[in-house]
Amino acid sequence: MTPRHFKFSFLLALVLAVAAVVEPQADAKAPWLQLEKGLELGTFVSPQPSEVGDSLVHILRIDPGYFELRLLNASAPDQSRRQSAREWALNNGLVAAINASLYQADNRTSASLMRTRDHVNNRRLSKDKTILAFDPLDPSLPKVQIIDRECQDFDALNKQYQTLVQSIRMVSCDGQNVWAPQSKKWSVAAIGMDKRGRVLFIHSRSPHSTHDLIDVLLQLSIDLRNAMYVEGGPVAQLYARSGDKEFEFLGSYSTGSNENDNNAISWPVPNVVGVVRVNGKKP
Repeated sequence: MTPRHFKFSFLLALVLAVAAVVEPQADAKAPWLQLEKGLELGTFVSPQPSEVGDSLVHILRIDPGYFELRLLNASAPDQSRRQSAREWALNNGLVAAINASLYQADNRTSASLMRTRDHVNNRRLSKDKTILAFDPLDPSLPKVQIIDRECQDFDALNKQYQTLVQSIRMVSCDGQNVWAPQSKKWSVAAIGMDKRGRVLFIHSRSPHSTHDLIDVLLQLSIDLRNAMYVEGGPVAQLYARSGDKEFEFLGSYSTGSNENDNNAISWPVPNVVGVVRVNGKKP
């Protein structure tokens, strides 16, 4: 998606905000930084170096026993505008936020199914095979899962979860890369889950083809079970904060439209998946 131009003063403010955040360093022996119990930030060097940037992949690992997910939409009655992931977090009491999914030309509506218990952003179920599901009606169900329509009964699960976010599958039911090799490359934001049921917010500023990034993720020591693509290019972003630590990761590269590593702007997006602490859990 092509970002629109904004006034210089707005851009300058965002650039200054980006400059203030912490830059974690990759450590091959201890890639995970514990921000608080149930929340860790991993910084990994890609085993397939990118031709642009630092070749780092940042992954926020979230334990559903300590944190819950929230879907926030600019189209919802209690919201009025698109915001960067950082703004969504700061204005709504979130610990973290990432792009929820690709969106349409109206800059509001998701490309596919997207709903919460209180608001429907898009009721259309597309051909895409993965749906992030949380806020279950039945407490015996997983608090969060990425449903794969190829090997799970979505018609039944659809009725059991109050929040659904559909997007593009990256990994098959048997752990295989489902994307064909391609020459186009992007900065990427993705949402995944590991084999222990922890949620993974994934961000790579350094561009890869989606096929190659999936191969990278499958090679990393993250026990990836499944994942879905949620955004690419300059608007792909991940934000997290805990205590006095703040992290913001921005995309930049997009084949054919922004073939550089220069973006320092937190572009406003209409939909994010956010993270909040479970009631009673303290950092």
